[in-house]
Amino acid sequence: MARVAGGRFLLRIEDIDRQRSKPEWETRILDDLTWLGLTWDTPPMRQSDRLHTYASALDNLWARGLLYPCTCTRRDIAEAMAAPQEDVTFGPDGPVYPGTCRGTGRTGPRPADRHLRLDMAKAARHPLTFRETGTGAGEVTTTPAQYATEIGDIVLARRDFGTSYHLSVVLDDAEQGITHVVRGADLFEATRIHVLLQHLLGLPTPAYHHHALVRDTAGKRLAKRDDARSLSSYREAGWSPEAIRSILADGLTVP
Repeated sequence: MARVAGGRFLLRIEDIDRQRSKPEWETRILDDLTWLGLTWDTPPMRQSDRLHTYASALDNLWARGLLYPCTCTRRDIAEAMAAPQEDVTFGPDGPVYPGTCRGTGRTGPRPADRHLRLDMAKAARHPLTFRETGTGAGEVTTTPAQYATEIGDIVLARRDFGTSYHLSVVLDDAEQGITHVVRGADLFEATRIHVLLQHLLGLPTPAYHHHALVRDTAGKRLAKRDDARSLSSYREAGWSPEAIRSILADGLTVP
């Protein structure tokens, strides 16, 4: 799609979670993509090389009073959600945070030993829109009320690696000059977060295309956590790159 539109195809290694990112896995990814016939126009960007950039953005948001520290564990949040008076709403990152730590102090320098959450009531002050060319094509607008109730106070920095997927990809897209983002429909709702961060940090908003997910013949999405077949397993079974590309182009369903 990038080259048909006269653009560049870029590769980014999203390796901020060092526990789930190993050099040998990156090597396998690059090898599989090369075998599939994909080439990229610049050397891959690695998020692990850009932690200073993410830290600077967090300092910016902290200084503006838009972040607060959070000590809640997953168990704490689950227990708060289990209270009889609580109605559980699910956002892009799971249950919408109930705001337990929202009133904690924000004085002094940004803490590095706790999660940092975005205070959505302060951050989302205006409706924001992005252009979608795939799933539900058209202009997609999110109001401040929707940000507060459907997304909530998301984590922008985890204490174990100092950033988050949302913050990192927004900054990386801007650094790489991304104009069109093509990704799975499971990230459609997360795009509303990314548009807000772009607004807060003064960054451009690309056009987005969310495509259908790759599924097996039973209709189940292919995911690592479900031990789905890897691309290398198809290679070992004798599949050709052309056959894989044809299946993906025809219907995004693989055996």
